[in-house]
Amino acid sequence: MCIRDSHEGHYEAVEITFDSSVISYQDLMAKFLRSVDVLDDGGQFCDRGGAYRTAIFVQDAGQRKVAEAEVAKAEQALGQPIVTPVLDAGRFWIAEDYHQDYAKGTGIILTRAGPKKQSNAYKFYRESCGRDARVKELWGAQAFPG
Repeated sequence: MCIRDSHEGHYEAVEITFDSSVISYQDLMAKFLRSVDVLDDGGQFCDRGGAYRTAIFVQDAGQRKVAEAEVAKAEQALGQPIVTPVLDAGRFWIAEDYHQDYAKGTGIILTRAGPKKQSNAYKFYRESCGRDARVKELWGAQAFPG
């Protein structure tokens, strides 16, 4: 499964490998939809523009059916149209090393609040951009922390 963001003709993606005996694809889709702003077609949180729009990329008709059903459930739960499309997966390129496990990083990053350890910079981003607050506003107790 790939979850991607559009960026000048390509998509930045998170590739998720999962064990269906541990979590079902349906549960994975439900958690994803409840961890982002599914109503924002202009980006996500502080990250604005087409590069940051959400999408779900599917590998086959079975995944498409499940993903579309979960989008429909999300629309019903929120009473609003979900802007996260379900699209066919394309070629996947692995990002540079500095993108991998960013939130767990130990390097020093310069932020608007000064230098911070990479993991703390990510926490600062989430708080200062209102990421968790917005997801909680949309989903309440169904919000998934992501």
